[in-house]
Amino acid sequence: MKRTSFSGWPCSIARTIDLLGDHWTPLILREAFYGIRRFDDFQQELGIARNTLTDRLNRLVDEGVMEKRLYQSEPRRYEYLPTEKGRDLFAVLAAMSRWGDRWLAGEEGVPVVLHHDVCGHDTQAEVVCAACHKPLEAEDTSMRMGPGYPERLKRRPDVRRRFGLA
Repeated sequence: MKRTSFSGWPCSIARTIDLLGDHWTPLILREAFYGIRRFDDFQQELGIARNTLTDRLNRLVDEGVMEKRLYQSEPRRYEYLPTEKGRDLFAVLAAMSRWGDRWLAGEEGVPVVLHHDVCGHDTQAEVVCAACHKPLEAEDTSMRMGPGYPERLKRRPDVRRRFGLA
């Protein structure tokens, strides 16, 4: 069954889900943040089918999230490293981890703790306002059309309602 593509939607959440929306891609990125670089190591750590891993790594490389770098010429072998775009996804995975720690961890506690090497403390992700640095909470936040919102959609009644313009 073919997946619906959200890559053209006027929504950064939908576009991100289009890239990360299968269950393997975020786990491949998680392993990259653990320091895994080589195909066989990704395959072994995740127990993922080789063809599925190939597809996901190729997509991450094509999207500029990971860089494919030759580390051995005979036979040709590559390692996969997060690019700046890929490293920026760390915050997304950290936020997912915090949510999972709060809502899915068992009585034994959280399975993995983030440690901030810079200050020496265990920590968790926190989403804050870039201007005032207070936590972003749904009840204190509203959505507005950005400059990239498609002109052809701005006048639709359902879109105007979504943004409180009706």
